[in-house]
Amino acid sequence: MAHDGQDIALGQSILLDDLTGLTKAAIAPAEAVLEAARASLRATVEEDGRVSGKLIEENQFAAHGLAWLATYVESLRQMQYWADKLTGEGGFGEVEQLIHQIAFGEYLNQIAGGIQMNQGEMVRLSDLGVSAEAAAALRTDATETLMARGNSQAARSRLVELMQERSAEITVGKTALDEELEMIREQFRRYAVDKVEPFAHEWHLKDELIPMEVIEELAEMGVFGLTIPEEYGGFGLSKASMCVVSEELSRGYIGVGSLGTRSEIAAELIIAGGTEEQKQKWLPALASGEKLPTAVFTEPNTGSDLGSLRTRAVKDENGDYTVTGNKTWITHAARTHVMTLLARTDPSTDNYKGLSMFLAEKTPGTDAEPFPTEGMTGGEIEVLGYRGMKEYELGFDGFKVKGENLLGGEEGKGFKQLMETFESARIQTAARAIGVAQAALDVGMRYAEDRKQFGKSLIDFPRVSGKLAMMAVEIMIARQLTYFSAREKDEGIRCDLEAGMAKLLGARVAWANADNALQIHGGNGFALEYTVSRILCDARILNIFEGAAEIQAQVIARRLLG
Repeated sequence: MAHDGQDIALGQSILLDDLTGLTKAAIAPAEAVLEAARASLRATVEEDGRVSGKLIEENQFAAHGLAWLATYVESLRQMQYWADKLTGEGGFGEVEQLIHQIAFGEYLNQIAGGIQMNQGEMVRLSDLGVSAEAAAALRTDATETLMARGNSQAARSRLVELMQERSAEITVGKTALDEELEMIREQFRRYAVDKVEPFAHEWHLKDELIPMEVIEELAEMGVFGLTIPEEYGGFGLSKASMCVVSEELSRGYIGVGSLGTRSEIAAELIIAGGTEEQKQKWLPALASGEKLPTAVFTEPNTGSDLGSLRTRAVKDENGDYTVTGNKTWITHAARTHVMTLLARTDPSTDNYKGLSMFLAEKTPGTDAEPFPTEGMTGGEIEVLGYRGMKEYELGFDGFKVKGENLLGGEEGKGFKQLMETFESARIQTAARAIGVAQAALDVGMRYAEDRKQFGKSLIDFPRVSGKLAMMAVEIMIARQLTYFSAREKDEGIRCDLEAGMAKLLGARVAWANADNALQIHGGNGFALEYTVSRILCDARILNIFEGAAEIQAQVIARRLLG
């Protein structure tokens, strides 16, 4: 592809002059529009001086649109942080500059013209009650330049040209993480390439559990104890390290990348709410992989409404509990050793206040007998994707839990304990989404380079290269938003808002990338033999689990308005 540094059609430079100055100047106008939207919507949902949950629900489209607008503005802030950090380190090269200007050009245009919440729902500033006068605040010299020239065809084409030249690099563009974390990335990328990618599609097609050999190798590599404190047998590393590991393993196969999620959630519960005895007993076993956990929260008729759970745990005269009820969508339930089980211990309640969390021990199952533990039955739920750990419905009838395994030794704290894990779980899910998005870019680019049509490679067609460029750009946006929430978590700052934003955006990016990668494959992408068909199925779940996109947007909106 010829490249002379100019967009011949428009007569514009591909790289904008004083790029970081322009992008820095563009953030304040975007923030002003966000504040106008927040003020307008707050006035709409206030009743007697307080935000009304009923009015938020009645104005749900606008409330969720506000969440997306805030996510876009935070994304621009974090891209600026990334660019400034790389500039200070002397690492803000041409690839990074192109990613940065395309990101700002595209997201500013979407803020002005309409943000795509999903394929069928676009929210515009007018939907948020932003007046024409307030919306005009977005139109400054800096934003106009970025909107007109940031995401040009020439910029996208040049970025893909550079991506082809640097195909051996692990990521498109420097991530701005420290050297230790990039070494961790390289280690797990190598593992995924050698031990996961060659087999993942077969596991998917045959609907097989990930081999125990892989789990044992991940345990030896420390995946299950990454963020568990050293005094409890873990490595005591940052949430950013967990993000990097989750990214690269999920890039190989989301099922493998999600194995660590089980331990992450269980360890968070125990660290935040467990007694010292429970920490000493369970954390070293989780960190080493000796004990594999599963999360048992959701019920058939509750979905995201955890406060209405009906599974009962009744205490006997010996202080132990008997559990009765049904659970569903339980990942990796069969061959695990312990369940973080949420059940109602106060039958007089019908809300979250009567719920308690248990570390319920069970016997790992086999293919022949998946649920050998007395008082417990289960059946597999067949699913489109995300198959490597399998999903199950569980039934409990006379299932016994030792009293010592009541988390924290106190009833009625279960919902609060669970809420304390949501930040880490959503950061980790955002990282998994980035991995899936990267997998889609990997296969889409390889196919576009190899496939010849009309006498040239697909990648030489602007609509194809444009898709690949935007895939790379949005991966970096989602990645920086995720790393930001991880930094906040490590610093002990409340980050449910930021973690929710990272998960919301990451899931959409994963699905868009998978869809675009399949489109690049054409009819072949629809064939089960091609890896992209699996990636599409795997990507779709990310908008649902750990809080569906609509629930995520609702949580973000309530924080913004409250």
